[in-house]
Amino acid sequence: MSENAATIPVPEPSAASAPFWEATRNRQLIMQRCGNCRELVWYPRFVCPNCGDFDLQWETLSGRGVIYAVSVHHRPALPALADRVPYSVVLVDLEEGARIMSNVFGPAPAVGDAVTLAWVPLPDGRNLPSFERR
Repeated sequence: MSENAATIPVPEPSAASAPFWEATRNRQLIMQRCGNCRELVWYPRFVCPNCGDFDLQWETLSGRGVIYAVSVHHRPALPALADRVPYSVVLVDLEEGARIMSNVFGPAPAVGDAVTLAWVPLPDGRNLPSFERR
């Protein structure tokens, strides 16, 4: 896969997502966990969507999971992805119990395939999480 990071749009962190994006500089996948109900919270926010508590703490995740759903894209959603088609938009059930949407570049995975975290470099030093088959 050629590196096309200079043309990939750089996500603008919000106040809630800034710690997540900062951790990507070190290629760490972090997610919030509610201190009250202990549920993982994805996407980053200030209040637990499960119980309404404000006690959300960041924790590092393994980056391992299983494909829950796949959609293979043969036309790029962005010009920066033109040399990566076909690629898959996937829902991944992480080992820790959360579900995250991301991409798999290369051969399409199937539902139930084991995946692990991969990273797409961004021009500002952060990294975009993606997945690859194990």
